[in-house]
Amino acid sequence: MRRSASLFRLFASTTLVLLCAAPAVAQDATAAVEEASAPAPNDLLNAALWMQRAVEYKANAVGIYALGKIRLDEALSDKTASALDQNDAADLPAAVILDLDETVIDNSAYESGLVTSNADYQSKTWDAWTKAEDAKAVPGSLDYLKYADGKGVKIFYVTNRKADQEEATRANMEALGYPMGGNVDTFLMRDEKPDWGSDKTSRRAFVAKDYRVVALFGDNFNDFTGAASGTLEEREAAYEDLQSHFAKDWFMLANPAYGSWESSAYGDDFKLPNEKKRAMKVEALQPWTPKAD
Repeated sequence: MRRSASLFRLFASTTLVLLCAAPAVAQDATAAVEEASAPAPNDLLNAALWMQRAVEYKANAVGIYALGKIRLDEALSDKTASALDQNDAADLPAAVILDLDETVIDNSAYESGLVTSNADYQSKTWDAWTKAEDAKAVPGSLDYLKYADGKGVKIFYVTNRKADQEEATRANMEALGYPMGGNVDTFLMRDEKPDWGSDKTSRRAFVAKDYRVVALFGDNFNDFTGAASGTLEEREAAYEDLQSHFAKDWFMLANPAYGSWESSAYGDDFKLPNEKKRAMKVEALQPWTPKAD
């Protein structure tokens, strides 16, 4: 009888301990599940969030294009004005040249997908994104381009989307309401001609043969000059030489997600592991830190 009572007390105390421990165990299990399902750290997070949800991003883009309209009117009234420093283009029809991605059309949904799926940019997934025809309009761009088109200005899109992505790109932009160029092919894609590589200099020159280019729009230094590549110091020197163009006839859209500004910090070596790229970007910083007590 005493043995049965002892066994009962042991069973009761064990049960009580387990019952008391159950909430803590459940909390630990829940925390483990939440930790496992949380996205891994990704350098694109803040950039993608800003471009998709920040009113500051919209205000910035709208302001750039509003200034562009003012400068356009000035350039149209001055036959000597040229964003490419053309000296003999006064009698040529006016044109503007714009990059597409993150300048005219917004791909932040693709970037956000990389963050939430913990993936890196790949040409395969980028191609699938372009073929989905789901890019949105960068704020202010459609208003500006309709304004320019209404004044008889020819609009050229000089993009590093590849030639086999042109059809889908055209369809995406036409659905958004952008001017399409009429009987002139105004979509100048990468690799569309043998000398049309990632450097856009040859394509800008192609337009300048028949048009007075009065404005350039982009989100990357190489949308304006072939001097965009090189070290951080070389890029800084090139900017110092060319900065008088900006806000006059060159207009830069903000793109914190990607660009030559980032890759130059790790020597444009895209094959480096992400950890090495990140370390080199940290090394490129010029930090201030408080003095030790």
